[in-house]
Amino acid sequence: MLQMNLVELIAKKRDGGELSDGEIRELIRALGDGRLADYQMSAFCMAVFFRGMTSAETVALTRAMLESGDVVELGHIAKFKVDKHSTGGVGDKISLCLAPLVAACGLAVPMISGRGLGHTGGTLDKLEAIPGFRVELDMEQYRRIVEEVGVCMIGQTSRLAPADRRIYALRDVTATVESIPLIVASILSKKLAEGIDGLVLDVKVGRGAFMKTLADAQTLARALVRVGQDAGKRVSALLTAMDEPLGLTIGNAIETREALEVLRGTGPADVVECTLALGAEMLRHGLGLGDNDARQALQAAIASGEGARVMERMIEAQGGDPRVVGDFRRLPSTVERLPVFAPQAGYVTGIDALELGLTAVGMGAGRTRAEQPVDHAVGIELAKKSGDRVESGEPLAWLHVRSSSDAPRWSDRVAAAFAIGETKVAKGPLVIETIC
Repeated sequence: MLQMNLVELIAKKRDGGELSDGEIRELIRALGDGRLADYQMSAFCMAVFFRGMTSAETVALTRAMLESGDVVELGHIAKFKVDKHSTGGVGDKISLCLAPLVAACGLAVPMISGRGLGHTGGTLDKLEAIPGFRVELDMEQYRRIVEEVGVCMIGQTSRLAPADRRIYALRDVTATVESIPLIVASILSKKLAEGIDGLVLDVKVGRGAFMKTLADAQTLARALVRVGQDAGKRVSALLTAMDEPLGLTIGNAIETREALEVLRGTGPADVVECTLALGAEMLRHGLGLGDNDARQALQAAIASGEGARVMERMIEAQGGDPRVVGDFRRLPSTVERLPVFAPQAGYVTGIDALELGLTAVGMGAGRTRAEQPVDHAVGIELAKKSGDRVESGEPLAWLHVRSSSDAPRWSDRVAAAFAIGETKVAKGPLVIETIC
């Protein structure tokens, strides 16, 4: 192949041209070996943001980013290997209860997760609320735990899709995060590197999601499914509502507690339903079960306690305290739990998930820069959800704060996130659509 002019390739995409598989591979290789500067890749990302990519280009970019590093080999594990990925939302703690439940039903769940950034929480931050839990393991430890326990949840290593790590950092500071081809390549290059056979995507849509409209969420979901299937994997996507927070908690330790409640047979109805819906889809891919049979299998794993036992084994294998599954007091907690009162009586007609997510970040539960630490104990606990009746002066939520002096900074902001009206408004469905 003749030496390509990298600037000409950037210009070709800038002008709306379609890049070949070889041209895209050359760009990613050049990023890795230093011939392409970060500012040039930023220019390419901006060109993609405005010009888009064809399906063939998106597939080529995903494969090139995947091949920029190592691909985990899990072929020695006979079980069907399946993962789940969420595009991010407020109060989304589903991975923590879903992964051990699916493993308890007979599948292997190798899961490489991320940290919270912006208004959405991260699975790794929630796991690290468990005392001693290690999310940074080498690949040999990762493979061994998946084989012996059935599930392992770690962070992205430096050798898994390193091109994605570089490109995402550039997208985050150049306002190109919302490009669907770049989102697809970023998600799938990491997920396909895990050594999985199947993948279920939870594409959030609404005020608290990155995809604000149903049309945008459908476009993203279809692109993810198409590219994943083109790579030879069993892939499907659920579109789920994210206008209000999922469950009753926003914050690392309290969300971890809520996920563990699901494994113990309780937990908020929407968290349970999202877990069962995604789990049923994973079991459909791996075991060929219909929705009813899959849900029964998941519910049986909860009722028997096997899902909780798998969670205990995973926590212990990753250096954590497995006793947290039965004793939530071992999770970090704040001294203060202070109420946020309703200013008037009526029905809760809406809860601004984005505003509550940003408030939780301000309280220290999340981060606005990748290097920021988080406070695992602080957060927001909802007392009311949409459709609930509330009286004037009754708690709408509770603030988990280190000191009572911190509460006034956040109380008004949390109260303002609740819309209260005279008429009860019916809730829409949690699962909006399934795309296969």
